[in-house]
Amino acid sequence: MDPETIEVISTRHNANIDPHLALWGWEIPAYLFLGGLVAGIMVLAAVLELSRKEKGETRAAELLPFLAASLISLGMLFLFLDLHFKLHVFRFYTAFRPSSPMSWGAWLLLLVYPVLGLLGLGGLREESRRWLRERVRPAWLKRPLDALFSLADARRRPILWATIASGSGLGLYTGLLLGTMVARPVWNTSVLAPLFLVSGVSTGAALMLLLPMGTTDAHKLVRWDTAAIVIELTLIGAWLLGGLTGGTTSQGAAALFLGGPYTAVFWGLFVMAGLLVPLALNLIEIRRGIAGTRYGPALVLIGGLALRAILVSAGQLTSLTHLG
Repeated sequence: MDPETIEVISTRHNANIDPHLALWGWEIPAYLFLGGLVAGIMVLAAVLELSRKEKGETRAAELLPFLAASLISLGMLFLFLDLHFKLHVFRFYTAFRPSSPMSWGAWLLLLVYPVLGLLGLGGLREESRRWLRERVRPAWLKRPLDALFSLADARRRPILWATIASGSGLGLYTGLLLGTMVARPVWNTSVLAPLFLVSGVSTGAALMLLLPMGTTDAHKLVRWDTAAIVIELTLIGAWLLGGLTGGTTSQGAAALFLGGPYTAVFWGLFVMAGLLVPLALNLIEIRRGIAGTRYGPALVLIGGLALRAILVSAGQLTSLTHLG
């Protein structure tokens, strides 16, 4: 070793001593993906209704808020599975800490449910409402159910805007959860929050395009997905450029994706398969007016999950100790 070089190795960062240092497994990327997906669905479903000035015409559009609620519940299950002390989950809701992204996220996740509930109830057609009334038990629940229907109808526009706001907050939170961790250079960037939000909008559009949303809505979703992919590529470029022009740790973090161990999966699976190929398919559909396929939306969903899995893994692999 060079006599002028001092190497410090912490036993807590030595894989031979502590091989299970990486505490986040598959549950966290899955949770972040579903959170972003639901955020995108919320934003796009509300924007679609505001743009058309009427409720969705298809069964899929009618049930979309309930699908979103199911997906965020699945994501919260994954988050619960990751907790070591599962019986302490209630502690998230015994206090609110403004300086803690996790505290903001915990309360935001609770807010999402009533917003989605009112959005869904207000979007139900009369036959669906009648079907629900006939099956609700016990019978005394019919009166509060009718009150919720009335509230959802009377406050439809404010509910739509609340859906956009809470969906945007959820999408940003999934990025802030990682971005505020200063000791992890891969995560510690201001680009991560908007990147995860835009990625969530893109994956939300992709899932909606896989459903029978109606021709007019599908055309809008393809255009919005195209714009989201372009913005996503721009943010990725800004993130990597910022890393390359930053300090030693930032350059080391960027090097993971520019010749390092994550180069192939990042550029091949995420950028090429998850962004560029769907972008090309969208542009062909828009310019030639041909019917879209399911390949583009499916690739966007795969790319969105890959992005989060890659970043969570790379962030845990590196720290200021490794890259500094």
